[in-house]
Amino acid sequence: MPFSGNRLTAGTIIGSGTVSNEDESHGVSCLVEKRVPEFLTHGAARTPFLRYGDRVRIEMFNNEGEAPLGAIEQEIAPCPD
Repeated sequence: MPFSGNRLTAGTIIGSGTVSNEDESHGVSCLVEKRVPEFLTHGAARTPFLRYGDRVRIEMFNNEGEAPLGAIEQEIAPCPD
């Protein structure tokens, strides 16, 4: 598909699916990635889905251990009325 010419603004995130760590102990990129192996190993998922008050932090590091894009951290909250 050719480039559509849309302009990207600061803060735009482009995704193409999950990007995982080789070693799960360093974290996973989505809850399904965590829950499916639990289901296959134990017959049920053990990791709960997110709830109000939970915090999510996304940070990516380069080979030098730097986080050139910074971190995104948010708290799960209900939509305001």
